[in-house]
Amino acid sequence: MRENRTSAIAGAAVSPSAADVRRARTSCVVAAPSIAAGPEPPIIIGHSAGGAFTQILLDHGFGAAAVAMNSAPTEGVRVVPFSQVKSTFPVLKSPANRHKAIPLSFDEWKYAFTNTFDDAEARALHERYAIPANGGILWGSVLANFQPGHQDTWVDYRNDARAPLLFVSGSEDHIMPPEVQRSNAKHYKSNTVTEIREYDGYAHLLPAQQGWQQIADDVLDWALAHAS
Repeated sequence: MRENRTSAIAGAAVSPSAADVRRARTSCVVAAPSIAAGPEPPIIIGHSAGGAFTQILLDHGFGAAAVAMNSAPTEGVRVVPFSQVKSTFPVLKSPANRHKAIPLSFDEWKYAFTNTFDDAEARALHERYAIPANGGILWGSVLANFQPGHQDTWVDYRNDARAPLLFVSGSEDHIMPPEVQRSNAKHYKSNTVTEIREYDGYAHLLPAQQGWQQIADDVLDWALAHAS
């Protein structure tokens, strides 16, 4: 049963890639026809930057329900905890990095993504998943709150037609801490469902941490119960 439920999540997940934040909406536009082509609106699930893309897709009328896990913030969220500054400093310390891919050392990567893992598991995950960080995405997210007009991560927080949205955060997430998720959720003033759940002891790389299967069951149960 768990395999079937996990497959359902994997099949519904949307986490578009982007060369930089200027392509965020383009990535969503590219993903949108695949979503619209299905027999019924899917459940959309995105992690980290994919969480912001998930919010954008939902705002544009796609999806029956959505889950943003350890989500990057959409435009207007100004909460910046110290751990987030420290996690992103290797990229944000120089404006020149906006147009570069910046590698993180193991220690930097562990602090940002796997701070609750032991060294052996963190190193194995680092070898498997670590790639240079895209400076454009991080710099674009920072500048979105200071540039005039709607930027690429803008959503209509008062969109009453938006499908239900659940924010999921790990209590120990350094790069997208719970404070960011709570602030993002509070920005929504629409007359629709917006909820948040926090899981104790989980880092940013929550989908790879022991116990992720229960969280997958929880969010799928929520999404199925709220799908419009």
